[in-house]
Amino acid sequence: MDIKPVLYIKEGCPWCCEALSFFGDLGIKLELKDVNQNIQDMHRLIEISGQSLTPTFVYGDFVVADFSIDEFQEQLNNSPQIKKQLGI
Repeated sequence: MDIKPVLYIKEGCPWCCEALSFFGDLGIKLELKDVNQNIQDMHRLIEISGQSLTPTFVYGDFVVADFSIDEFQEQLNNSPQIKKQLGI
């Protein structure tokens, strides 16, 4: 898969800051979309995930909405192919 993971965030969101630190520690390059800065990004977030909460991680069909790091890791462990593609 030759796409960059997208992380939908809201500036100042403590869970988003935690997610950014987590992905940074793993060396995962993300496309960031601040949904408070761009209404089209908010609409896309709702279209993809059915909700407007952040952080929301999107990589192809793999979507983890409104997650904590533990929730993200649990979802990732249930998707070994995605885990491998992300190099985790």
